[in-house]
Amino acid sequence: MDDKKKVGAAAVGAGTAFAIACVAFSTHAGAGFATGNQATQYYVSNTRVMGIFAVILAMGLLSLVLREAIIMRNTRDLKNHREIFETLYAPYSKLFIVFEIYINLMIIFAVGSVVAGTAGLFKQVFDFSESTTRIVLGIALIFLTIFGAKLVTRVATILTIGILGSLAIVFFMGILKAPDLPQALSFANVPGANVWAAIRSGFVYAGFQCIVIPAITAVGKPLVTRKSVSLSMFFTFLMNAGGLGVSVVMLLGWFSKFTLEKQVLPTVFITQQLGLPVLYVFYSIALFCCLLSTGVSLVYGCVTRFENSPLMLKIENPIPRRILIAIISIAVSVIISTMGLTNIVKYGYGSMGYVGIVFIVIPFLTIGRKKNKEWIATHGE
Repeated sequence: MDDKKKVGAAAVGAGTAFAIACVAFSTHAGAGFATGNQATQYYVSNTRVMGIFAVILAMGLLSLVLREAIIMRNTRDLKNHREIFETLYAPYSKLFIVFEIYINLMIIFAVGSVVAGTAGLFKQVFDFSESTTRIVLGIALIFLTIFGAKLVTRVATILTIGILGSLAIVFFMGILKAPDLPQALSFANVPGANVWAAIRSGFVYAGFQCIVIPAITAVGKPLVTRKSVSLSMFFTFLMNAGGLGVSVVMLLGWFSKFTLEKQVLPTVFITQQLGLPVLYVFYSIALFCCLLSTGVSLVYGCVTRFENSPLMLKIENPIPRRILIAIISIAVSVIISTMGLTNIVKYGYGSMGYVGIVFIVIPFLTIGRKKNKEWIATHGE
């Protein structure tokens, strides 16, 4: 291959790696990230400035897990996440059911957090009743999932761009105007408890973020070499750690203010304090749309996942079958939402995070890495 062709191939590889990293970033930096609640629970409340270290640890772990999962899928030409986990757990392939339980519970918790987050947003912005908002949103999600899921999926990218664009402005302005930033960023006299809390938070956050494995391994198919996978995951780490790290810095600077006000949606509260009404209105609208699209996408995923199960196939007509699955999924999620966004994020996501550490993070970084190296040594990339 001549020099020009080598440069062209490298450029295409880097471009593809970066594009897939962008998908990984937008998948992670969705509605939950935009509320500020997740970052507060895992990187600010118990860790303070060590939360910045926790972010680096969590995104490093997640990127490494995704790297091994993509390599495992692509080197063996596996078809879906089930085959990936059967390969990872072999000869105990039936353990893949653990990931199925994990991902379904995570979806329910995630939809519950969407409902709780929307209820909190309407309470904060319009002083609407949270219980009424939950019921109305649940009905809206049912109709949108049945009749408008494909439309919502198509505009999800635009909504994500809108929320991330407004977040960039909020982060910049929020850091500039943060009242407690110098003290919050001081590493002086950091208690040992904060260090261990940061390590625990980093692992737990990576554990429940492993829900993105099916989506990222699917879009990562063009990454045909270990080098291209590593490059893409390096980009993924930089974008996720950078975006999440900036949000943590801002939240640290405002922590005493929004905790005093007992705010469930810290980023919305901070936006309100910036003195830019247009930004506050735009951000609130963008966040609501992002929450709604996330809810529809997750419920629609439940519908497609279960509509061909043996139990559901007893209902011959596919339309009633899909409606029933959507109603059950949303009803359970609405019930979960009554726990409140903070409790869902702290206890719901947290419990799945520990499952993720034991059954996903550690296996991929040990057994998975060993299997990938042995496979490539025998079969090549």
